[in-house]
Amino acid sequence: MSDVLGLIGLGARAGSIVVGTSGVRAGLRRDEFAAVVLASDASSRTEEKVRRLAEAREVRLVDGPTAAEIGARLGRGTVQAVGIKDARLAAGIVGGF
Repeated sequence: MSDVLGLIGLGARAGSIVVGTSGVRAGLRRDEFAAVVLASDASSRTEEKVRRLAEAREVRLVDGPTAAEIGARLGRGTVQAVGIKDARLAAGIVGGF
């Protein structure tokens, strides 16, 4: 799990991710993502909205660490969803599970 957090942090430094539920939902509508990481403790409403869009767009959805762990890695509060733009980064994250 720490490898996934490390890759999310790398993606943040490279500008290859979108952080937050509303940004992820908007990015999914624009087909911007190779994968989406959803916090393991995301709210049921967030999970339903993000999962529905990801499945409709055929984007891999990864159950990730907790929202607090993701947020701490990114220097923010809790983060329930992260969109991964870079295909190679997404492959590393998906392979981490």
